[in-house]
Formats: sequence, C-alpha cells, structure tokens
Amino acid sequence: MSAPSPHPIASRAGSALRLAAAALAHLRRARALHPAGRSFAGEVTIWGTAGPPTGVALLDEPGRYPATVRLSKGVPTPGSWPDVLGLAVRVHLDEERPFDLLASSSAAPPALRAVPLPRRRFAGTYTTIMPLHARGRRVWLAALADPESTDLGRSLADVGAATRADEPRLVLAVASATGRWRPFGQVSIGTQLSARQDAALAFDPIGNLPAGLSAVGPMAWLRAQTYRGSREAHGARVQSGGSLGVTV
Repeated sequence: MSAPSPHPIASRAGSALRLAAAALAHLRRARALHPAGRSFAGEVTIWGTAGPPTGVALLDEPGRYPATVRLSKGVPTPGSWPDVLGLAVRVHLDEERPFDLLASSSAAPPALRAVPLPRRRFAGTYTTIMPLHARGRRVWLAALADPESTDLGRSLADVGAATRADEPRLVLAVASATGRWRPFGQVSIGTQLSARQDAALAFDPIGNLPAGLSAVGPMAWLRAQTYRGSREAHGARVQSGGSLGVTV
C-alpha cells in the first residue's frame, strides 16, 4: 500500500522550509545549520543501559562501533564566544544504515533538557532537544562531560588541540522526560578529518535512527525539512548502508 499523500498545506510549508534552509546554506556557502565545525574519527562503546531496558537494542546491549564525530558552533560566533554548540555522532553499524545522533548544548535538569542553551565550553551537557520514542515512551539522549577526560576547551581550535594531545571522551546517557540520566556508553574523539571531509558530511537525525527508536511530531517534521533543504543546497546526500566511509 502506498503512503498517503501529504496535506497540501503541509506540503507547501515543507517546501517553504526547505527553500529557506537552502537559501541560508547558499548564503553561508556551507551547511545551513552549524556551519563552523571540526570532524573526527571516533569510537562509540556501549556498556548497556543501567536499570530497566529501553527496548532499543543498540542502547541496551554492549557493543563497540566505529564512529564519525563532529563538534560545531551554531551561529557561529567567533573564537571562544558563547554559542549554541553542536555534537553530531554517526555510529557506523554493520549491515544497517548508520545511526545519526545530533545534540545541542543544553542542561541536565528535566525542565531544561529540551532547551538549546549557549555556552563557552565544549565539554558539557548536550541533548537531543526533541524527544525520541522508544516503545511508545518519550526519551531524550545526551552526551555528558566525562570528569576524567581531557578538556575540549572553549573554541574549535582548542577542540583540535585536545584531540592531538589525547582522545577526549563524552558519556552517552538516556532519560525520560522527568527521570535522571542513565549512562549507557561513551564516545571517544580521535584523529581530526580534513576540511574537505568535514564539508562533505551530512547527517539525518530523523531518518538514520536504530531499530526501536523513532522521531515523530512537529519538531521532527521541522528538522527533517530543514536538514533536507540544507543537504540539497550544498549537494550532499545522506549516507546509507553500513559503510565506514565518512563522506556523503
């Protein structure tokens, strides 16, 4: 059975959003969202979810996966000025499409984990901002500062220097709308990729989700249209399959 046709108003609104994102990408001569960033080879280690399982095998079952990691500034402001910072992690899964985790600088308390917040330091709380759905329940994913890790600094230049000196880490965690964060793994940030590889990366936080996890609702629709418009503007396409390549 074919999928139902979108409502004409929704279709027009989606087209307008994609055009706006494309126009911004053309103006910036880069991706529309978080144009200034650094990308790195990395690794994601899953320990498994502490406490009740989420129902998402990737989060609940131990494993280790190669990853591509991007840290970025949203506006972007110069140097170490405050900004809404971004973290993108592409987990390269075997024989499946990749898992794209996108998160923005936020805060840990329940009332603030859905709000993007400017800050200076790249080590801190990043959340998915919008909820995801696991077994019909709303969950948020986050990357939290690891107190035992090398600090990432206050600028993109500092981030690059930190990865040359060591392999910084962030802790991956999951929470309900009002629950505490439950760590389930970590992401390690390794060798920096070239500017060309960084420019070629494109993420899909709506389509590239693991089995058992979904994104629905107005915010998911809005992000899907915006990212699509940005990708179309700079000629990128979302990577499919389990390839370990980082260009798209």
